[in-house]
Amino acid sequence: MRLLLRSSLWYTSAFLGSHTAFKSELVTQAITSYLIKTMHYQTEERGRPNSSDYRIYFKTSDGKYISPFHDIPLIADGDQENDVPSKKLKKNDNEVLYNMVVEVPRWSNAKMEIATKEPLNPIKQDVKKGKLRYVANVFPHKGYIWNYGALPQTWEDPNHTDKDTKCCGDNDPIDVCEIGTLVCSPGQVIQVKVLGVLAMIDEGETDWKLIAINTDDPEAPSLNSIEDVRKSRSGHLEATVDWFKKYKVPDGKPENQFAFNGQFKDKDFAVEVIKSTHKHWRALVQKQTNGGEIDCKNVSVCESPFKFTGEDACNVVKSVRISIQLLDKWHFLSK
Repeated sequence: MRLLLRSSLWYTSAFLGSHTAFKSELVTQAITSYLIKTMHYQTEERGRPNSSDYRIYFKTSDGKYISPFHDIPLIADGDQENDVPSKKLKKNDNEVLYNMVVEVPRWSNAKMEIATKEPLNPIKQDVKKGKLRYVANVFPHKGYIWNYGALPQTWEDPNHTDKDTKCCGDNDPIDVCEIGTLVCSPGQVIQVKVLGVLAMIDEGETDWKLIAINTDDPEAPSLNSIEDVRKSRSGHLEATVDWFKKYKVPDGKPENQFAFNGQFKDKDFAVEVIKSTHKHWRALVQKQTNGGEIDCKNVSVCESPFKFTGEDACNVVKSVRISIQLLDKWHFLSK
């Protein structure tokens, strides 16, 4: 239903865009900004997909704008005190479930990411040297081979040298590769079980890649560790290493390297990495460390000097320039 709604609205937008009679502010808003329910959150799209001004903003179920980076809890449905998870969610043998913000659906190529340096941190398409970024299809892989995204309320601190990798963080929330069978949508917030982690070294920076499974996936009950993945998904972990090693090569960059000789670390190790990045995030939003250009505005983090009001958050979105092309451009060629 969620994907059907997204597709229907997009094609309706494309159809109406060619009719000048519909050039009204109301219709423009309807075309360029619509809501999609995603668990306890909604997403609101501004601008045109595959353009540099396209943004996906996040709202609570009651319509208040939030930051997916700072305001969505790390632990799914866990009780929190001062926006810090206070206890684990006990489900299936003390299992901890995490919220994951999906940035890139499986099999797609547009490099979508949380805009960490923009107010409210919407999802946008990455731009490099003035051009929108797309990952290449490196045989035999088509686009991203998992649903790709990040854990909220985590931050890989570029000022911190990891004791295991001997490299600093990459200045982003920790990345997640969701390996289930369901294809997600950009901006969808799902609950995942973390199974393990891969330590990629990207241009001298630590870039952790969590391996996780959507709890709504039919195979979720049978996957509880990285060894379960190895046994039931022959070749999947090897394909993941191969993808991360080579995906930048078509852009003229060298192959990425890995700590631990490219071996995946287990779930317990992954949880410690998550705890560490959550600790660094707390220091970031409480202004206890230098965040550089990171935008820490939030509406819910207690004791954060960056906390602002819901009205301020609404004004941020209102100020975003909306770009929409209502008239098709025709080219008339001389005979």
